[in-house]
Amino acid sequence: MITVVDYGMGNLRNVRRAFEAIGQEVLVTHDPSAVRSAHYLVLPGVGAFGEAAKRIDALELREPLLDHVARNKPLLGICLGMQLLFEKSEESPGVTGLGILPGEVVRFGKGVKVPHIGWNDARPVPGVGLLDGLPAEPCFYFVHSFYVPESSVEAARTSYGVGFVSAVSTPSVTAYQFHPEKSQTAGLELLRRFVSGAGK
Repeated sequence: MITVVDYGMGNLRNVRRAFEAIGQEVLVTHDPSAVRSAHYLVLPGVGAFGEAAKRIDALELREPLLDHVARNKPLLGICLGMQLLFEKSEESPGVTGLGILPGEVVRFGKGVKVPHIGWNDARPVPGVGLLDGLPAEPCFYFVHSFYVPESSVEAARTSYGVGFVSAVSTPSVTAYQFHPEKSQTAGLELLRRFVSGAGK
């Protein structure tokens, strides 16, 4: 069972359909007890960092999310869901992210069209994360205006005016700035790998 966290800002329909396409049952929920009891947890997200953090707290989901990671159970963050794993964002000064990963999310500067929308390469870090073993520079679908410049757990990197972290990986946490659920064959392969390999 894949449990998708619904805090009112996720791309829930596409995420559900993508997991169902690879043969998985999906529960979409904002119930803290269901999140706490989940094994495979997905944190999607589209929108503003500050509003997302506010809704997570209002629904009393922060503690179950942190507990899930503390217990080394698999967590997948997608787009804004990846950004929320970090400590803070330039988008919402003073708002505290989940702080599961150290670092700050920053805004794209002048000289590039914002948001970054469309297909782009993700260069996997050899031997790190679920992108390892895919084609050298697989292509994925992005929609975002903020990015993570650097991370000690970087699993892939993408260029759009500047280089930025497009995937992170720890023994239990996997997260993508792009949308695997919208990325066709390569994206579905990453979801299969998450179900079969994350947390092992």
